[in-house]
Amino acid sequence: MNDAAGGTGTAAGDMERAGWARDGVRVALISNRIESIARKMQNTLFRTARSGVLNTAHDFSCVILTADCRLLGSAESLPIHTLIGPDLMCEVVRQHHSTLKAGDCFLHNSPYEGNSHPADHCLIVPVVDEGGTVRFFVLAKAHQADCGNSRPTTYMGHAVDVYEEGALIFSAAKIQSDYQDNEDLIRMCRARIRVPEQWWGDYLATLGAVRIGERELLELGRDLGWDTLERYTSDWFDYCERKMVAAIERLPSGKVTVHSAHDPFPGVPDGIPVKLDVEIDAENAMIRVDLRDNIDCQPCGLNLSEGCTRTAAMVGIYNGIIDHTVPANAGSFRRIDIQLRENCVVGIPRHPHSCSVATTNLADRVANPVQRAIAEIAPGFGMAETGPIQPPGMSVISGRDPRNGEPFVNQIFLGITGGAGTPLTDGFLTIIHVGNAGLCRHDSIEVDELHHPLFVKERRLLVDSEGPGQFRGAPSAYVEFGPIEDCTMQVLYTADGTINPALGARGGSPGCVAQAFKREHDGSLTALPACHGVTLVPGEYVVSHSAGGGGYGDPMERAPERVLDDVLEHWVTPERARSAYGVIVEATADGFVLDAAATARLRGARPEPDAGP
Repeated sequence: MNDAAGGTGTAAGDMERAGWARDGVRVALISNRIESIARKMQNTLFRTARSGVLNTAHDFSCVILTADCRLLGSAESLPIHTLIGPDLMCEVVRQHHSTLKAGDCFLHNSPYEGNSHPADHCLIVPVVDEGGTVRFFVLAKAHQADCGNSRPTTYMGHAVDVYEEGALIFSAAKIQSDYQDNEDLIRMCRARIRVPEQWWGDYLATLGAVRIGERELLELGRDLGWDTLERYTSDWFDYCERKMVAAIERLPSGKVTVHSAHDPFPGVPDGIPVKLDVEIDAENAMIRVDLRDNIDCQPCGLNLSEGCTRTAAMVGIYNGIIDHTVPANAGSFRRIDIQLRENCVVGIPRHPHSCSVATTNLADRVANPVQRAIAEIAPGFGMAETGPIQPPGMSVISGRDPRNGEPFVNQIFLGITGGAGTPLTDGFLTIIHVGNAGLCRHDSIEVDELHHPLFVKERRLLVDSEGPGQFRGAPSAYVEFGPIEDCTMQVLYTADGTINPALGARGGSPGCVAQAFKREHDGSLTALPACHGVTLVPGEYVVSHSAGGGGYGDPMERAPERVLDDVLEHWVTPERARSAYGVIVEATADGFVLDAAATARLRGARPEPDAGP
């Protein structure tokens, strides 16, 4: 931990300040304790939440912020939830409530005031010491199975505005005072949410998480002293900034303009083009992303909230620098400049434009091009693009369960892959999408079938769906599911990537596109639109193909042994091995074998590359 104590440059000359010895070991110990508090919050929410989107898919995040609203710790929280947004929301709490007291708790989900999208209900608690001073904030963000939308889904991609979307939106609403619930707000939620008991259980789980964070931080302050924690915070942020400086200084300077595009969608028949100017200034250790030259907010639910726009760009940056020892917090954020404009589809939205789908579709069309841009500027860094998101395998299902007569609404995560190739590795198979970094989890089929009147007919990977590259993208997933006997089920989804695939980087190829079908009673398949709601009766199924990930580097430089492994795994056919990678794999009585000589001839007698890590 010498770097934490001395850092780079002349930081060692600042070792003493107001009698405080900058001790790297002490900073590390306190940092670990802060992270452990965030983990306790997460474990509480995960173990006690009622809805599958929380207790199975893990679509929630818990963070700790300083009293002046700077992100301090987040454990394994979803990046799209936490990088920027919690700071803005805590500032909104301060703006609307001049006096904060122990026992206060605020419900906030406004995308116009820092939140991601209305489905992410946030509980925010100020950590107030015995003298009445706010020392920290704790925040837990939990994606709701139902948030009061006009249709039973939390992703209203087709909504022309927030009124058609219909979500209950709370702006720093005080849901607890002196640790007692505001029953008016509770009744409001129970009356407008389709699964009130499920919501109530999730509310209690989220409340438990923030109250445990509050309790633990108060104990930490009593153990170490508030002055010590203030000095730690300053030192920790300085250390994280130095780590970010060192990471950026490894890169060459450069500036590129990159483009992306969301598929056509209800309200945007031509799709949504996205333009980004990405600059690495290695000399001054800054990375800048300019998103101002984009179209205005659109009459659909794809508009990004400010928190999601800033965070998405930062996700691409942290992925692209290929240094996961850099903590993502307010210290390292000092070296990032994201330029936005108001009323921009990838900027700062104006009410009443809908941001219903802000965490995923268009956010990925910001994060992915940023990491691809870094790859173009800096060989050996950056990444290809992760597959676009929200096929039916990640839909919201709803109806009435014939087993108990109760309504059900929940988002399922049955089959979404599409990880991007990197300079060092093949694509992360189960990443789900670039914004959650693989921290959301795929559902257990058995658990989904126990909780819902659902039958999963098949789940597997699709052959020849990866983006070829020296390091390939992840293949796509096939899922087929439908309702059980005596059940009518509505399936709502907002798929991207049916036209515009995940692009490769540095000579890598795109992944396959997403697709959606309905399997009729006679077994035939009917193609479905990208943004759609389909009602299924017993004997009918929805078929989902997720998008494949883009490849990184020239596929002809992929180690032949890696291609053989993919053939043996039945992820790549021998025909694709030959056409995409220039590798000859022969079938024998004992299985597939590599023909090294024929491969060398086909590749132009190039020396075989090292198999790599």
